[in-house]
Amino acid sequence: MTTDGPYVARTQDVVTGIFRTDKAARVSFETYQDRIKRAEPKRGDLLYSREGTYFGIAAEVPTDVQVCLGQRMVLIRPNPEKVNFRFLRYWLNSPVMAAHVHGHRDGSVAERLNLPTIRSLPVILPGLAEQDAVASVLGALDDKIAVNQNIAATADALSHALFSQHFDTPAGSDPSDWTPGVLSDICSTQYGYTATSTAAPVGPRFLRVKDINKNNWIAWPEVPYCEIDDRGLDKYRLSVGDLLVARMADPGKSAIVEEETDAVFASYLVRLKTASLAHSYFVWGFLKSDAYRKYSESARSGSVQANMNAKVIVGAQLLIPPTELMETYLGAVMPLRRRLTVSLRESDALTALRDTLLPQLMSGRLRVKDAEKIVEDYA
Repeated sequence: MTTDGPYVARTQDVVTGIFRTDKAARVSFETYQDRIKRAEPKRGDLLYSREGTYFGIAAEVPTDVQVCLGQRMVLIRPNPEKVNFRFLRYWLNSPVMAAHVHGHRDGSVAERLNLPTIRSLPVILPGLAEQDAVASVLGALDDKIAVNQNIAATADALSHALFSQHFDTPAGSDPSDWTPGVLSDICSTQYGYTATSTAAPVGPRFLRVKDINKNNWIAWPEVPYCEIDDRGLDKYRLSVGDLLVARMADPGKSAIVEEETDAVFASYLVRLKTASLAHSYFVWGFLKSDAYRKYSESARSGSVQANMNAKVIVGAQLLIPPTELMETYLGAVMPLRRRLTVSLRESDALTALRDTLLPQLMSGRLRVKDAEKIVEDYA
């Protein structure tokens, strides 16, 4: 792998049905050339995951992007005279096909689809004009979702830029007012709750490491649930301003709770609590900084699996600014974080609408014109 060069599509990069270039790894041009000898992915092709945790998911090849396939991926090249490639992507990702492919997997350990099974997947193909119309309706929702995701990513990047402006150099503050210390001077710690997660809404959301290490925000609709009694709920319930840091699996990765949610946190996470929301956002910015990343990488231990206990997590040295400067940063960053949250919630609602319309359109229970009206009224 390399830090620049063409992308390589892996199963985890298409889990949402969209190839996420912002999270994808890259390979050298020599590796890319070797991997595209049989076929070079291009616009109109589909990237399809055939093995692993995320198998049976299709994503489009983005426009003007060089990408080759990871080992668990296959390339599907639809005949444009017979099928709209975006329609085919929606069909492959539909609940009907999800049920089908999970009934035709093989492998005692790794979940996978073999090539003969993929080639024989059933496809319902209405006329090309109907395919184009379905793809257009659902694609309009995907486009809106993509815009909101970009807004969220931009707001997040600006949040960190503001942190650097305020704290990398003491903006308008006398450096002598900054106090040398360690993170534990302004944080308390608590280990999380041990339970088994479930997709069924049997209790509060159950935040895990895998829910905080993908983005710089928490995608709550993707977080599972858990059973917990009232005493445990009181002890582990999350509140706005709580910080979570992974101690195992991906030690050092962090997140902040930015909206009221009925949720608790898992045992591989450590909760950090501070004296105020201003302190929380200062600590959040520090946890996302290069300085803390370097600290966590050097502090990890474990012969089999890297880990950081609570004492290590809050053992990082730092300069603690005056509370007034933290409050100034909070006032500047909160409009950006609110915009991020609103954009994500809009995306969640649009995703739910798309996922509701998808099976109805694919089965013919809903006419395209009616779907267009629903999308228009929703927007």
